[in-house]
Amino acid sequence: MKRRLLLVSNSTLYGGGYLQHCQRQIQDFFGEKVTRVLFIPYALHDRDAYAKTAREKFQSLGYELDSIHEAPNPVDAVRKAQGIFIGGGNTFRLLKTLYDHNLVSEIKKRVLEDGVPYMGSSAGTNVSTVSISTTNDMPIVYPPTLTAIGLVPFNINPHYLDTDPNSRHMGETREQRITQYHEEPDTPSVLGLREGSLLLVEGNKATLLGTTNARLFIRGKPATEHEPGADFSFLLTDTN
Repeated sequence: MKRRLLLVSNSTLYGGGYLQHCQRQIQDFFGEKVTRVLFIPYALHDRDAYAKTAREKFQSLGYELDSIHEAPNPVDAVRKAQGIFIGGGNTFRLLKTLYDHNLVSEIKKRVLEDGVPYMGSSAGTNVSTVSISTTNDMPIVYPPTLTAIGLVPFNINPHYLDTDPNSRHMGETREQRITQYHEEPDTPSVLGLREGSLLLVEGNKATLLGTTNARLFIRGKPATEHEPGADFSFLLTDTN
């Protein structure tokens, strides 16, 4: 499989600018063969402003950026893309718009069959997985299905938050919500990516990068902690 993915938990890390915390990994990922990246800003309402922010960042890293919302034919833009970056925002809005423009199957084909590198951040990471069932976002619009692009056979929870022992908040924790998800039958594993973490997928190899641990939830098993450098390749082949 030609699959190459860079799945980032968050676009902005406290104390830094947009994509600053992972800019080295972005350059390593796209390399020198990619000169232009197709940006998909559908997760935010103001696509012009979003594209401007992303374009400035990618140009500073040595890449030109084309925003799909400016293309006369979104499907054709995906078919011609050297690399794809889907940014964060509202996951429901993002997935609905991808379906509205008939892009889900096109992106999947380009990435899995043609080897086009795919980068996602936050909502863009969510839609790369089996479904958006483990997003943190509100369903402000309704996509035709929660089934996502399916570039990996598991789910991710970006911005994963640990329980604050000093908080008086009595609502459900993120871990409890993921446990509830796994109470349903045939639900895939969920990788909780904390702020500052990212997952690099190359073919059938998956490696945790970044500065923070990840938390893995497999249905019917206790949750486990994993440090940067952890090998998650088994998630690409197991049917957990």
